[in-house]
Parts: sequence; C-alpha cells; structure tokens
Amino acid sequence: MGNFADIIIDLNSKSLDKTFQYSVPDDLLPLISPGTQVVVPFGQREIKGIVVSLSDSPKIDESKLKDIKEVPKKQKKIMGDLLTLSSWMKEYYACTLNQALRTCLPVKEKTDRRRKKAPEQENAAKAPEIPKIEPTLSDAQQKALDTFKSSYDNGDRKPFLLYGVTGSGKTEVYIKMIEHVLSMGKQAIVLIPEISLTYQTLSRFYSRFLDKVAVIHSRLSKGERSYYFEKAERGEVSVMVGPRSALFTPFPDLGLIITDEEQEPSYKSENAPKYHAREVAYERAKITNSALVFGSATPSLEIFEEVRKGNITLLSLPNRINDRRMAHTVIVDMRQELKRGNMSMLSKQLSDALTETLQKKEQAMLFLNRRGLMGFISCRSCGHVIKCPHCDVSLTLHRDKRLHCHYCGYSTDNVDKCPECGSKYIGSFKPGTEKVEAFLKKKYENARVLRMDHDTTRERDSYEKLLSAFAAGEADILIGTQMIVKGHDFPNVTLMGILAADMSLNALDFRSAERTFDLITQAAGRSGRGEKEGVVFIQTYRPDSYAITAAAAQDYEAFEKEEAAYRRLMSYPPFSHMLLLQFIGRKKEKLMEAAEFTFSIIRENDPGLFLMQPRDAGISKIDDEYRMAVTAKDDDRGRLENAAALVSNALLTEKVFSQTEVFFDFDPVRGF
Repeated sequence: MGNFADIIIDLNSKSLDKTFQYSVPDDLLPLISPGTQVVVPFGQREIKGIVVSLSDSPKIDESKLKDIKEVPKKQKKIMGDLLTLSSWMKEYYACTLNQALRTCLPVKEKTDRRRKKAPEQENAAKAPEIPKIEPTLSDAQQKALDTFKSSYDNGDRKPFLLYGVTGSGKTEVYIKMIEHVLSMGKQAIVLIPEISLTYQTLSRFYSRFLDKVAVIHSRLSKGERSYYFEKAERGEVSVMVGPRSALFTPFPDLGLIITDEEQEPSYKSENAPKYHAREVAYERAKITNSALVFGSATPSLEIFEEVRKGNITLLSLPNRINDRRMAHTVIVDMRQELKRGNMSMLSKQLSDALTETLQKKEQAMLFLNRRGLMGFISCRSCGHVIKCPHCDVSLTLHRDKRLHCHYCGYSTDNVDKCPECGSKYIGSFKPGTEKVEAFLKKKYENARVLRMDHDTTRERDSYEKLLSAFAAGEADILIGTQMIVKGHDFPNVTLMGILAADMSLNALDFRSAERTFDLITQAAGRSGRGEKEGVVFIQTYRPDSYAITAAAAQDYEAFEKEEAAYRRLMSYPPFSHMLLLQFIGRKKEKLMEAAEFTFSIIRENDPGLFLMQPRDAGISKIDDEYRMAVTAKDDDRGRLENAAALVSNALLTEKVFSQTEVFFDFDPVRGF
C-alpha cells in the first residue's frame, strides 16, 4: 500500500504545475507520507519535490516510473492541514500549486550565528515592563468571553466578530480566549496588521504568555522566521503573533485563529497567490476545526454582511473601558478657511487647540491622511473632485494628460479650472509629513516634535524607539501617516488633528469611503484614552461626506447602512465579485497582444460576462516593465473562477503569453 507517490516538483514553472508519479523503494516507505520532501530524478538532474499523495497503483506503465532517490535527513515536512490548505489556495486564487506551497511552507533558513541571543529573547527585551495584574473584565467583555467559551466547549465552530469601539478592551478579550484554548492543550494564532505591531500590544502578550509566545514581522530575517516556525512545530511556543504570514504557523494542534483589525487592506497579499488572510483564516480554521474570531472597531462590509446573513456571531463591546467618554470631535470646513485667507495647513481652530494643549503639558498627535494620492484632481475652493460619471470613483490623471476611470474605461480631458465653481485652485494636492514637521517647528519653536513615516522607520527597531519615546513624554507632538492611528494607547494624548481627512475619499478604489471612515475613526480613537477628555479636529474639504460625518460621530451602523446601499447599487463587493487580470512585461506591444487575446477568449467563452477592455494600469510602467489590466465582474464568483481557469490553461499552450506575466486578483483591495 502506498508504493507510488504523486510529487509536485519544486520549480516555479507554469508548465510544471502538476504532479509527477514516482515509485517508492521499499526502504523509503516508512519515511514517506504526504508532505514529505524528497529528491527525485527529473530529466538529466536530481531535484527536490514534495509528496502530495500516495497510492497503491500506478497511473502509467510501472516500468516507465522512476524511483524516488532519497529523503533528505534535514528537511521540513509540510503538515497535512497546510497541504490541504495549499490545494484549496491553488483553486480559489487561480495560482500554481508551487506558489501555494511556497506560501504555506516557508523556506527553511539558518538563523544568523552571529546573534548573541535567541530572537525571542531580543523581542522580549524590547517589550517594556507592564504590571502583571489581571484586569477585571467589564460586563460586555465578560459576556463576549462567556459566549465564546460556551460555544468552543460545545464544539460549535461558527466564527465570531468581536466588534468594539476604540478603547473597549478587545485585546484583553483575545487574551482570555487564548488562555481558554491553551488550557485544553491547543495553540493559537493572532493576526495583526504589520502597521499595528506596536510594542504596547506585544508587551501584553509577552507579559501574559511569557516564553510561550513568539512574534514575527517584516523586519525579521528568513532565518529568524524559520526559527520561530520550527519552535511552534516542536511545541515550544503556543501563541504566534504576526501579520498575514503568521497564518501558516505549523502548529500541531491549532485551536484558535484571531484576526484583529480584520478590515485592514494589508491582509491582502500583493504577490501571487494574491490571497486574503481573512478568507484563508476561515479555510484553515475549517480544516483544523479551530475557532475563528475576527475583531474590529470598523468591520469590513464583507464581514458585516456575513453577520447579517447569520454566518458569523456578533460579540459587541459598545463602550470604552471604565466607561470613559469618546473624544469630542469637530469637523473643520477647509473651504471656509481658504475664504478667510488662511492658506496654512492648520485651521485656526486646530492651531488654537494645539497651543492650549502645549500650555497644559499634554500631548497631541497629527495624522496626515496620505491614502489616495494617485493622480486625482480636486478643488481647494469648493472641494469638488473630478469623478467618473458612470462609476462614482475619482478619475486618475495619466501621463497622456487625460483623466481615466479604472473601472469602466471612461476618459476625458484634464481641467485647469474647477467645473463646479470656476476656481483656479484645482489640481493634485500632495501634502507631506516633512512639510508639516517644518511648519510646526517654525510655529511652535519650543515644542518637541517627532515624525513617524516610511522615511523615519526604515531602520530596525526605529518604529518601537519612536513610539517608546513618545510614550515616555519625550515629545509633545507626534506627526505621522496611517502607522500612528491604530493600536496605540497614550494616556496623555488629548488632541488629535486629522489633516486632509478627505484625501483617501479620492483614492482609485470603490472602497475609498470605507478606508476613510476606518482611518478617521481609528485616528479619533487615539485621543482621550486616559483620565483626561480628548478632542479631535477633522480638517476636510468635504464636510458633508457620510464617511466623515459618521466617523466624527463614531457611528459605524450609520456608515455601514449608507455604504452598503451604494455597493449594492453599483454591484461592488461584497454584493458582487471582481476579477482583475494583471499583465506585466517589458515589450508593450507583446503585452497589449496578450491582454487583447485574454479579453477575446473570455468574451468568446462567456459573452454575457461584464468585461472591461484592456487598459493601462494606474501606473503603467515600473522599473522598465509595462503594466496592463483586464477587469471582469459578476455576482457569481464561480463564473469568474471559470474565466481564470480558461486563461490559466491558455498560459500553458499559447505563445502569445511567452513574454508576459499574468496574475489573477479576485476582489482586489488596491488599485492597479
């Protein structure tokens, strides 16, 4: 039994994305099972592969089958559930099995021998000491925990959404859930967006789980990540915290997956396979019979729709810990500031409030919303944004000096004055954190200012150092992009200023309102988290936008109702599905030929499918590679999967794709 093995060859080739059968020598039979890495003859060489399945009968003449040569002594065996997950990802995301396997099975790398201490010791050393006092749960927290425990103990694996306002204590509920699962000998994975990997969050996990918790993040080397995964596989750690890649931790008896801030776009991979961690978490939980908990103060419409359908159980935390008041919010109409002659980046109200905050020796945060700076055109006098008349998304200025829609292909000439009010103050608006920092240092000479953005956090540990310095009171004002608005708790921050709040409304994305609501809500949640009351100033050129007014009121239900109506009307996810086919190549004419061929075979196979003509990507050329796209949309995801399968088969046989890479992105969360 099991004398023949189906093996996937470890080569990144679309033409080899299939299994090859080999004979298993008798002496290797005890060593081989699904997931085992082996060495096999392939052509004129020997190469590694992974056993996908075993059988007792050959698929072809047995005399033509070659023997497996060996099983490497030092190898990392892929666990059964991860092998099953890989097969699911291949089908669901239209990727190759090799791509799925490499995602689920990280390459084994040696940890740098020059390191003086183990990686987790260094991580623990960075985490500040916090009191090891077990917090008393609020009534809402206890109710959420009791519901989870009862469901878990009864074997009910229906997912949960822990929906709580900012500062409501979601992390403490997570910890209690993990403790319950660990008490039964299981393990837990906690997914948090890379942007939220703050020392404060990590310190709480270290404090409660000590050496049983490990953390991975983008700054770790491959060797360090491999080191943690091996510890998890050996049972030396029981809790893995990290971004979406932590989802593939090879725990032997996984019992719980938590996806915090599930609405974050960073959970969607931009490399093949273009998977969404939220969907993969759902599938891995199902495969391993694990509990699944999503958490957010601003749930995605995808998750909330599942709650509405009854597929996910809602756990609510409607109030802040100790019933602290939410910060008072003020919407500032920047159009009126311009009319008053104020050309400054700070409104008079925010400027006055900042002066008062500094006088009180309290701290302030200024969030610069830079999402959506992809060539949109807006008017500073009236706030008008040039939009597509068919899709209600902003048009994008391309190199051809024309404005284009990336959803339906509509285009029009650029403008030099506002078509709404006639103002000449129209164009692209691109503020920067460095300009804000320079302005503040000039205006408030005695203020200590810290800036946190991509440029100031490039070095290892710089992220933690900046936040630690601000938490210690070594600065009065913290300026930053979206990395400062989530997961931070600074009790002395009583003022949050949101600059260019509507910037993300103009992103090349039908989710722009959702992104805006999320960012403003989360940013507002940083103010007034201690004993002192907080205030938030939201500067905008579009004060009547429902995304902004709902965020100012911290009213998710009002926003969700309005946004869901818009999505249904426009047939956007979660009420429909999209497939983005991305074409990348160095020869533009070949790229166009491949894109047009793809369009034609899909149209011929399914004439009724909504399909956009091939178009240039938003950024049509990067690093001398041209980029094009074809978009399909339908209520039935299966119809899009059929289109992807049709193109996948063509990739193997049609020469038109020989100089072009093609990627499939279902329900994309970013523009292309």
